[in-house]
Amino acid sequence: MTVLVIENCENVTLGLLGQALDHAKMPIDLRVMAQNDPLPTDISKFNGLVVLGGLQHARADEEFPFLTDVCDTILAFHEADKPVMGICLGSQLIARAFGGENILGNPVEAGWLPLQVSEQGKQDPVISAFEEDDHIFILHTDTYTLPKDAIHLASSEMTPNQAFKMGRATYAIQFHFECSVDQVNHWNGCFHGPINELVPHWSEILEEQGPKFGPRADALGLEISRRWIALL
Repeated sequence: MTVLVIENCENVTLGLLGQALDHAKMPIDLRVMAQNDPLPTDISKFNGLVVLGGLQHARADEEFPFLTDVCDTILAFHEADKPVMGICLGSQLIARAFGGENILGNPVEAGWLPLQVSEQGKQDPVISAFEEDDHIFILHTDTYTLPKDAIHLASSEMTPNQAFKMGRATYAIQFHFECSVDQVNHWNGCFHGPINELVPHWSEILEEQGPKFGPRADALGLEISRRWIALL
């Protein structure tokens, strides 16, 4: 049993999901797209797929030609009924793979923010981890429309489609449940320029919201991770 992990961008890693996989003693096979790692054509040895986030957008094929291969891999795992987790860019690629429209550059959403979990989400084995008044870390500039037959799971004030599911266990999650407070602080160093350009009050958001919402968001991210791993 091995989970295939696709890393689309340097410094955008498994985070809390990686901790949960390690605790579950679940081996991973990491493919780093910046190093031109090939994606497998035979997925029989894998029991799940994680597609991580990135700075690029989901239609940037000219600069990042591997994105089409990632979409093909998503579909292969889905058709084999192997659980998929797409986070941020990963969720946008799931939307693309299933025929959704990618909406680029709008809205810009950042910080630890509340979600509105749908009725389907409240019954979902993964998203039902959310409790009333929970906040989770969000950082994105792109979104998507729901593909045909998608199960809508959650929204935020600015983004109608924060999470959806295809079939039994292909999860597209726009928010960064995998991102701990420590990881956010790491990103603040790695991506300080781009983040501050997009979010003028980023420093205030980090200083005010991190201590207030971060500890519970970290615990929630681990619980979401554990629940998805339980589907493998």
